[in-house]
Amino acid sequence: MNQESGASERCRAVFFDRDGVVNRVLLKDGQPFSPRKPEEFTFTEGILEAVTLLKRNGYKVILISNQPELARGLITQDALDEMMRRVKQEIGFDDIFLCLHDDHHHCACRKPRPGMILDAAEKWKIDLGSSYVIGDTWRDMEAGRAAGCKTILVDAVYNRDARSDVRVESLFEAAGIILR
Repeated sequence: MNQESGASERCRAVFFDRDGVVNRVLLKDGQPFSPRKPEEFTFTEGILEAVTLLKRNGYKVILISNQPELARGLITQDALDEMMRRVKQEIGFDDIFLCLHDDHHHCACRKPRPGMILDAAEKWKIDLGSSYVIGDTWRDMEAGRAAGCKTILVDAVYNRDARSDVRVESLFEAAGIILR
């Protein structure tokens, strides 16, 4: 196989952060927190429609999420499993990558490092230069940049200082920009 045909076999992807993008975060004193109980877990408006639209247009849709609350003892494995079961069953991501480490573990997968994105790119043969990361924090944007993806920040009261290629108000707006 020559290099040109190998490049044409690569696919495009949209990488979604979980908390603040796929599901709503809990705000305490203006700071975002991940839901820690299944009853606190609610999907954001438009997530199913955005994922469905992107998949229909040939994008792989992949969830990439830091979940350090498990390592910190703030959530049980059963609670995390229940929330992720809902994500898998109700949204339809092509794949899910979770980092269960905390900062002190210095792993390659915890955002802002791009490990989850790079692992997904290898597994799915993704062209990162024509792919996107949708997130709500500086960690998401840095991971996307480090992997060579375009970055889309979902606007929130807690991320005014985060830098991205594009800032959007909604997932519908993000999908529209990607498909343009």
